[in-house]
Amino acid sequence: MTDLPLHSPISFHGRVETAAISSRILRDNPLGDPATREVPVWLPPNLSPEERLPVCFVLAGFTGRGQSYLETHPWKRGVASLYDEACAAGEAPRAILVFPDCFTALGGSQYVNSSATGRYEDHIIQELVPWIDERYPTLPGRRAICGKSSGGFGAMHLSMRHHEIFPVAGSISGDCGFDFVFSAELLAAARGLLARDQTPAEFLAAFRSNPDLSGDAHAVLNSLAMAACYSPAPETELGFELPMDLNTGERIEAVWQRWREFDPLDAVDTYADAWRSLEHLHLECGKSDEFHLQFGLRRLVKKLDQLGIKHTHEEFDGGHFKINDRYLVVIPRLIEALNGA
Repeated sequence: MTDLPLHSPISFHGRVETAAISSRILRDNPLGDPATREVPVWLPPNLSPEERLPVCFVLAGFTGRGQSYLETHPWKRGVASLYDEACAAGEAPRAILVFPDCFTALGGSQYVNSSATGRYEDHIIQELVPWIDERYPTLPGRRAICGKSSGGFGAMHLSMRHHEIFPVAGSISGDCGFDFVFSAELLAAARGLLARDQTPAEFLAAFRSNPDLSGDAHAVLNSLAMAACYSPAPETELGFELPMDLNTGERIEAVWQRWREFDPLDAVDTYADAWRSLEHLHLECGKSDEFHLQFGLRRLVKKLDQLGIKHTHEEFDGGHFKINDRYLVVIPRLIEALNGA
């Protein structure tokens, strides 16, 4: 693993270091995506040599990556800038924030292992976590994970499967209740392909030369990316299969069942003991979420109550977009839980 020079914007009270991790696990991934990834890390101001801090891994949503959290524009502040200001003012606890880059040519990895995209879950658990511990003054075992949208799904997925690595987890509008979330999205994808008179392979080839997400193109890309993550099929042309007939819109139940295995609403049955062992689990969503995630989350919360899994649940005013301010609510709670507050 090799490092690139540090990057420390003067607009931060603390500092941001952007170094590169060269991944053995992501090498020769099926999409040909880079194996070397830049990983922004935010450190609080006035960090003393003897200070040890809890860590929060912050996962980006679909089509995003860690670098997107570094925005310092006055009108669209990124999470690192917002947290930096709050910490400097004494309004947020001191911690180390890590922003992984798990972007793919399809727009994202969902932070899972897939033969169609690569082993991004293994990359985080086996490479990135120990790499951060080696480079930074972390408190042993004091590690949280959170994210929004696909990042919120990733936080749920990874904390279920690796509760010993991430004893504290938070999801902001994370994908949940796939039957609600993806039913209309998949039909929009079929509509978009029909309007363009394209097969999925033709769409992806055109998208690579002109990454336009207008109209139904976002639904097409999102559906293809989710299929690559949830229903890989190495023997097929693209390496994955869709859970619906693109001509009639009918669901292919055998493939859809593979998707459901990743849905937190179903996966919690398998990983109930893991989530029950978490020190803190926070789940939230906007009351006006455009993808209807508030309803999937309500169903999940109902199941958590039945399973006796402790958690906090909140619904805030707002939708799915322009809600970076929620990180300023969630991350401090996770850090405080790591600190035993």
